Amino acid sequence: MGIKRHIPNLITLLNLFSGSIALIFAVKGNLILAAIFVAAGIFFDFFDGLAARLLDVKSEMGLQLDSLADVVTSGVVPGIVMYQLLNKALPVSGGLGSDWNSSVFDVQLKPFALIGLLIILASAYRLAKFNVDDRQTDSFIGLPTPANALLILSLPLILTYQSGPFISGLLLNEWFLVGLTLVSCYLLNAELPLFALKFSDWGFRENKMRYFFIISCLVLIIFLKFIAIPVILLLYVLLSVISMRTSQLG
Repeated sequence: MGIKRHIPNLITLLNLFSGSIALIFAVKGNLILAAIFVAAGIFFDFFDGLAARLLDVKSEMGLQLDSLADVVTSGVVPGIVMYQLLNKALPVSGGLGSDWNSSVFDVQLKPFALIGLLIILASAYRLAKFNVDDRQTDSFIGLPTPANALLILSLPLILTYQSGPFISGLLLNEWFLVGLTLVSCYLLNAELPLFALKFSDWGFRENKMRYFFIISCLVLIIFLKFIAIPVILLLYVLLSVISMRTSQLG
């Protein structure tokens, strides 16, 4: 087996490396570069599992390493980003401080903003559950941490590149951000069956929901750009619920 068995783990380490760089930028307040490196980490996260299946070198160590990398890339970084957003949104001598004109924040500690770090705890708990839950081999129960990370990291991208008075007022409202934090923590650990983008074969009949979702994602991204990310997440949950109800009725 030789070098072949190490390839998926090397890809996983690239995920961790990308997440570590993203963490540095998130702590410094540069949320745009943090988002870019989280996206790179999630890219590697997708291909490490694919490589393990194609090379037939899946291992228990690979599973554990994958979750450890995801804790950083898809757990710690989104938590820090939410903390930064709350830190920006909380009133400073009146007003919400919604003058979003830079990806770099002048960070001032506000204890209330620590609520954003709940995302880290919920993500770690979700990943630990995933490792010991044999029901999640072909699908997910609860929102996958990479999907949640993309949701959180989409916020600074929307604020920077597609912002207007309404969007800025909403996404930099402290109560909206607290609500989003609590909802994401719930979805990560909810007993909610969600389909996975894993193809055992390429047949349309068996994968029509996946093909529809992928095509919908491409269309939404073309027309909505970064705003498409939360819309895609909502579509993902809705399609999963429809798929579950359809299979129960069938």
